[in-house]
Amino acid sequence: MNHLPSPDVLDLVRNIPLYRDSVARGDFPVLEKPEIAQGFPENWMTPGLARALEAGEAEFVLSTGTNHARMQLIRPPLFLLRSYYRLWSEHPDLGPLWHTGARRASLTTVLATEHVARVNAARPGTTPGERWLDDRTLYLNRRLEPADWDPSDVEAMLTDLQEAASAHPDGAYLLDCSGYHLAHLVRKVLAWGMEDAFPHPAGIVHAYEYTPANVRAYLRRHFGCPVIDLFGSTELGYLFYSDAAGRYHPYLHGMSVELIPVAPGSGIHSLIVTSIRNPYMPLVRYRSGDCVRTLDGSADPTRIASFCGREKELLPTPEGPVSQADLDARIAEVSARVFLHQFTPDQPDGASGRDVGTATGTLRYDTFEGTPLSADEEAHLASSVGELTGMRCRVAHTTRIPVGRSGKYAWLGRPVQAA
Repeated sequence: MNHLPSPDVLDLVRNIPLYRDSVARGDFPVLEKPEIAQGFPENWMTPGLARALEAGEAEFVLSTGTNHARMQLIRPPLFLLRSYYRLWSEHPDLGPLWHTGARRASLTTVLATEHVARVNAARPGTTPGERWLDDRTLYLNRRLEPADWDPSDVEAMLTDLQEAASAHPDGAYLLDCSGYHLAHLVRKVLAWGMEDAFPHPAGIVHAYEYTPANVRAYLRRHFGCPVIDLFGSTELGYLFYSDAAGRYHPYLHGMSVELIPVAPGSGIHSLIVTSIRNPYMPLVRYRSGDCVRTLDGSADPTRIASFCGREKELLPTPEGPVSQADLDARIAEVSARVFLHQFTPDQPDGASGRDVGTATGTLRYDTFEGTPLSADEEAHLASSVGELTGMRCRVAHTTRIPVGRSGKYAWLGRPVQAA
């Protein structure tokens, strides 16, 4: 089966060196991340792009690298910011506040804060290290590990939030976050009696990684405001958004998507995106690295029901691959108290190719209160995770699961290699 983009996409990419062979063959294979970087920027260079770079209509940027190695990109100035703000302004739950001038505070990985500081350092007239991206958005986090935030760190972030809220006549602001980071902040605020200094947001967006069901529910309970998922990536912008009820809606102007099963019968699909939203680096059949499930298990992108984690983090099992969302669902069924969790198989290949029941793994977990589950709950959890993974599962409570170097939590731990 030949894969040809639509005529308008074909006309746009015809002269880009990266796509020259595909145009000649009349077939576009799936585009992987390493191919984007190989020979960069000559593999993207056209006379029109060269003129745009010289005129300042296009610029070189680096992705933040929180999900993969940092990747060089070419795009219009403020391309990603304008894409984000357009969706915020059009979202049914966020838009009304956005149009009243509500500021956006962002609590996510320290890499994102450092990225903003780098961008500002390169702008004329800006202060090095400045964490205001523009007059609407302030980045809060200045430390890699949120578990290490001390009272002074929390006080500084609460002061920043007070500043963001004070700019609106109704004290309203929008909190953009990694769900994990915001849950850490809530836990520390409660533990240290700082609730009165924490102005509650009018809306919460988690847009940087998979957010577990328990974490979303915890944030809803504490703040009592809409908690919205915006799904996208640095190189693509946003593709889908959820509403306050958790239903997903496409946001695909300048884009189309297709789904490819990761394994026969698994129900998990790779997300493949064609995008001309960025005219200087149009991506044709690009593998984003994300996995989705549909309402009926089909490969129909109009039936997408949930985003279930990263493709590179799928766990092979005798019954097929298991995603982050699959494990998350099992945990949420047992207890809403579980906050962080990480499953580590005892063998590098997980349960793949092994007899059911002979492979083993350990599920480490923490709770929002920091206390362990009951013995019955742990037994139930071990049984359910064992059924999902095909491994005999041990369950162990811990009070610390550290973030990775990217500032994000890995649901799948690496097995200890034998000497």
